[in-house]
Amino acid sequence: MFQEPKYYLIEASALPEVFLKVAEAKRLLDTGAAATVGDAVKLVGISRSAFYKYRDHVLSFQSLMAGRILTFQLALHDQPGLLASILNIFTQYGANILTINQSIPTNGCAAISMTVDTKHLKGSLETMLGSLKTNPGVIRAEVLAG
Repeated sequence: MFQEPKYYLIEASALPEVFLKVAEAKRLLDTGAAATVGDAVKLVGISRSAFYKYRDHVLSFQSLMAGRILTFQLALHDQPGLLASILNIFTQYGANILTINQSIPTNGCAAISMTVDTKHLKGSLETMLGSLKTNPGVIRAEVLAG
């Protein structure tokens, strides 16, 4: 009986080491740092059989989201120029903003939903999200859907 696969988003620190090494071996192959699977598995310290067992089941969050349209949910303090600085972060990372929806600020907080095309993202999605979260005036920033 065929069962639809289920997917989970798990923080790397909670994963068994072999999954992280498979992901690293795939990165080495993708970037050309390793020419063959044999070279990649030697560099990360796993067997070829472990690599082949998990290679189709381990994806980095970045590769999963690259080239995708994502929805971001942000909560911002009601401060002049704050939205402009947020838009600048998206611009710096090469993200194309497709839609912006902002609620009227209540209790000094504005909820913003943004749909963004990440096809030409410069750098990782995690780094961009970190830049959003550490921007003064940002209460919360997260990816809702992709």
